[in-house]
Order: sequence, then C-alpha cells, then structure tokens
Amino acid sequence: MAITNAVLDELLKDYQTPDDLSGQHGILKRLTKALIERAMQAEMTHHLGYEKHDAAGDHSGNSHNGTSGKTISGEFGKLAIDVPRDRKSTFDPLIVRKGQRRWTGFDDKIIAMYALGMTTRQMEEHLKDLYGVDVSPSLISQVTDAVMDEVRAWQMRTLDRVYPIVYLDALMLKVHHDGRVVNKAVYLALGVTMEGKKELLGIWIEQTEGAKFWLAVMNELKTRGVEDIFICCIDGLKGFPDAIRTVFPSAAVQLCIIHMIRNSLKFVSYKDRKKVVEDLKNIYRAATADDAAAALTELEQHWQHKYSLIAKPWRALWADIRTFFDYPPDIRRAIYTTNAIESLNSSLRRVIRNHTPFPSDDAIIKILFLSVRRIATRWTMPIHDWGAAINQFAILYGDRVPLR
Repeated sequence: MAITNAVLDELLKDYQTPDDLSGQHGILKRLTKALIERAMQAEMTHHLGYEKHDAAGDHSGNSHNGTSGKTISGEFGKLAIDVPRDRKSTFDPLIVRKGQRRWTGFDDKIIAMYALGMTTRQMEEHLKDLYGVDVSPSLISQVTDAVMDEVRAWQMRTLDRVYPIVYLDALMLKVHHDGRVVNKAVYLALGVTMEGKKELLGIWIEQTEGAKFWLAVMNELKTRGVEDIFICCIDGLKGFPDAIRTVFPSAAVQLCIIHMIRNSLKFVSYKDRKKVVEDLKNIYRAATADDAAAALTELEQHWQHKYSLIAKPWRALWADIRTFFDYPPDIRRAIYTTNAIESLNSSLRRVIRNHTPFPSDDAIIKILFLSVRRIATRWTMPIHDWGAAINQFAILYGDRVPLR
C-alpha cells in the first residue's frame, strides 16, 4: 500500500537537518519504534480476541496487563520499545519474540561479516561505527554458533547420483587440540553436477592428510547417495588413486598436471626453469598419449645428465597422468588441473588467515561453511564449454550418464 504525501508531509513537518531524519532521535527511529509497538498491539488484539478497553474482554479469562520495557539492537542502533503484556503471560509477539534482543536481519549481518573473515574485534568496531551498537564477543560467538545445526544438516544431505567430475584436495590449518596447537588437514570435495555447476560436497577434518582418510571420505559420499563419478582430479598423494577406485571402481583418476610441474621444478635451478617448463609443456599439450610419452622421453634424455630425478615422478605416476589424453579438448580443459578447487582454497585462505590458530574443529567447519555459502552464490553458470563436454561424456560413458 502506497504511503500518501499527506502522511509524509505530517512526518516531515519539523524536518530541518539530516539528523532530524536519521539521527539518534530522528524521524526514522521514532517511526520504527511506533510501527513495532503498533504491530505488537495488533498481535495482542488477535491473541486476546478483542480490542483494548472493549467490553468483550470482561470475564474473558485473560486481559491486557500494561507493557514492559525492552531494548533491541539493529541497523537503527539501540531502540527502547514497550511490549504489551497479558495477565496470563501467554502472549509472545511474532515481530519481536520473547528473549529476542536483536532485530530481524541483524544476526545475518554478523554472520556475513564472519564469513568474510573479519575478526571478533573488527566486527565489534564495524557494528559500533555503522549502527552505534556495542556487541560483545560472546554475542558474536552465540550468533555464529547457531549455524552449526545448519552445518550438520548440510554435511548429511543427500547428494546427486552422478557427478561427472569431482576435485579433491586438502588444506592444512592450525588448531588448538589437547592444550597445544597442531596442524590438521581439512578435506574438501568439489563436485561438478550434470548441469556443469560447482557444488561443495563436504568438509572433513583429520589430524593429517592421508589416503586412509580419503577412503573414508569416498565411502561417505557413496553413503550419501553418490553412485558414480566419471573423473576424480587429485594431487599426487601416495595411495590416493587406490582409495578412490576402492569405492568407485569405474572412476578415472587424473593427477593435477600443475602439481606435477611444481614438483619437477623442485629439482631444477632457477636459470634452467624456463627451458624445463617449455619441455614439460610439450608433454601435457601433446595431441595424444603416445605423443606425450615421446615428449617425456625427450625431456628425460635432454636433462638426465643434469637433473636425473626430474622425470621419475612422471614415469612412476604415468598411468594416472595420461588419463586426460583419453578425452577431447572440451573435457581436458576441465580435468588436467585441480585449479577449480585450488581457486576455492585460495579464497578460503584469505578468509581464515586472521583466525588461526582455531580454538576447535567446529570453529574451522563453521567459518569454512559460511565462507563457501557466500562464495557459492557466484556459482550460477556452468563451467566453460560444458554443453560440448556433457555431449562427449554421453558418447564415452553411455548408460552411465543419467537422462536428467
């Protein structure tokens, strides 16, 4: 319903400066107070079944019983309001519930700032500067802890039956554990749906990164409804491919080429790096697996006398490096590197850098979940050339590709 000019003119009749409108005692704050109190009076009328001072309330068994003062916090700062009471104390207004001290949406602002990586002190200062509201560390903790039920539900949700691509990686974070600060591995699984959109499948925490725990992660994905994965993109952790194939025997495994290049360059002096990188490019840019194998042999022969270890990791892991050569360019671009999850990890590191060491595992899960939820709002479009890629998958995998 439109607010008429007559109403606005009446509200603004004493307006002279901006502070008269939005200041501590300005029109907006007074109007907010009046509207909240009027809404609660209307709720009380509905609760009792009759208007205040109406004879219908005589001998009704319940009646109006004045008001009680209450202060709530919100974008408007602190606001004192009068809450109507009934004699039986059964009235609980919907607009400001019993025990509620923060206006609807204020908690969301705290959570949004937390998800951006702001520290408790930064959040206190920000809320004080913006809204003139003093917020205690315990309140911030209380508000953010309230999302843990949502986190647990998210962690147990049913997943899609098929994911064409799943990227698997781990972050190492410092956390307080048994009175000391230790490193823990945070396991992340980023799936690409049949529609080509990214979806974080879960977050898990363990003392160290290892194939044994990755096996537990894969089993959980299966328990939550995943029946098939076409390609898993991973780093070169020993035993990792076997852990995947134990649970999803039909899944192809692709080791991250970028990780392989970084590992190779550890053996190379700075002055030779540019030349070595060019030779490595000849491997992963080859048209076929045979051409790539020939390029690897050439690299090995060229640098064997100087860097005898440079080709050994490629030889040892070749079966899981060459996987992407089995696919056309549309799919190769999506799987030859774990950049998709590396990019996510990079965003998460920027958020958590001010929070380490974490007080607990739950604190890690909480901030990562909120951060990913914010980041995921940008995952609205399929990955590049997904239409062509899914058609290729349909040809390559036949009945393994669901009809919808």
